[in-house]
Amino acid sequence: MSTGSLVTVEVPDIGDFEEVPIIEILVSPGDQVALDDPLITLESDKATMDVPAPFAGVVRELQVQVGDRVSQGTPLLTIEPASDGGSGSDATSKASAVVSDGAPTEAAAPDSVAGALAAEPAGEARETPPPPADGAGPIYASPSVRRIARELGVDLARATGTGRKGRITREDVERMAREGRAAPSAPAVGGLNLAPWPSVDFEKFGPIERVERSRIQRISGPNLARNWVMIPHVTHNDEADITELEAWRKRLNEDHAPDVKVTMVSFLVVACVAALKEFPTFNSSLDGEQLVLKRYYNIGFAADTPGGLVVPVIKDADKKGLLEIARELTALSGKAREGKLTPGDMSASTFTISSLGGIGGTSFTPIVNAPEVAILGVTRAAIKPLWDGNEFVPRLMLPLSLSYDHRVIDGAAAARFVVHLVGVLSDLRRALL
Repeated sequence: MSTGSLVTVEVPDIGDFEEVPIIEILVSPGDQVALDDPLITLESDKATMDVPAPFAGVVRELQVQVGDRVSQGTPLLTIEPASDGGSGSDATSKASAVVSDGAPTEAAAPDSVAGALAAEPAGEARETPPPPADGAGPIYASPSVRRIARELGVDLARATGTGRKGRITREDVERMAREGRAAPSAPAVGGLNLAPWPSVDFEKFGPIERVERSRIQRISGPNLARNWVMIPHVTHNDEADITELEAWRKRLNEDHAPDVKVTMVSFLVVACVAALKEFPTFNSSLDGEQLVLKRYYNIGFAADTPGGLVVPVIKDADKKGLLEIARELTALSGKAREGKLTPGDMSASTFTISSLGGIGGTSFTPIVNAPEVAILGVTRAAIKPLWDGNEFVPRLMLPLSLSYDHRVIDGAAAARFVVHLVGVLSDLRRALL
């Protein structure tokens, strides 16, 4: 083992996120780690990140504990490099973040829950006395138990733990739920006095099975609930004639295969940028009594993964050509399916596209992705008879559903935006000139 200087591992570049909570510490002083072994798990509102070991060595000192909030550059721990792992001067002090999706690493999977922080400092849990029964003082429960308590509406401050050293167990939470000792009321959110979540003993009515939600669902759920409650949504529906556009898409793929695959979402990104430039309010954010009009165009798109939906972002879409956008869409979609998206891949969007075209449907209400003010939903195109002035002709029609923040955008503006978007899609080659 090297006797050289210790190397401090810091929080790596995690995009635009600050004050991200530590939800799990996977090592202790004295542990030997190999290159890329996960050390600490962070969880933002978009993804879970394992900070890996930048080299092999021995953990000497932890400088944080579960529940601490950290930002880029925050010291996490020190490692003494192994004799064959490179010197401290060669090892970077900032490890790369590895983002996990719905299939997290085994070490991080059991208790990684958005917003659920273990209450015990690392290395001190066994010496901590049981929590007071009156709810004063800290609450000792694992993140998984805290998640179950939230789902069942149980107030952990009123729980008496029966586990070792007074820890609250899953059985304690479920017993409280059956006895009706749930949280007396939900806190006011944005001025809303919400009724408590109903607590029901479903087993009284028949057999049940409890299935864990995916990691992505646990992370995104609170944000979706906030956006739906806090943003007054209105959805405007229309259809775009993409008959010529679809024919052009097929020719492009024939001409450029296998180097690039142009999808309808590629066209939608280009068309949305054109519409956003014409209607800048749709590319803004509400900040108090002011609108922040953005002069850059970062387009997010919903990507389906085994663990749930994530939203990668194409940065500076206005500066990229159609084929470049198509390549980036393919690359980001692949990273999403493999669980390799970084926080930077999913941050700073100004407008989002949610396409269900490969699945079906005729319309839906997508939820605005705060702090954006609008989102475009797209469903499956279908051949429909369209009157051309003389006769009905078959045309390929694409359903569009634009949800928008009614505090910023009124119905007339939304209708004009969609009409303009429909016009761009009907003659996209002209928009590209």
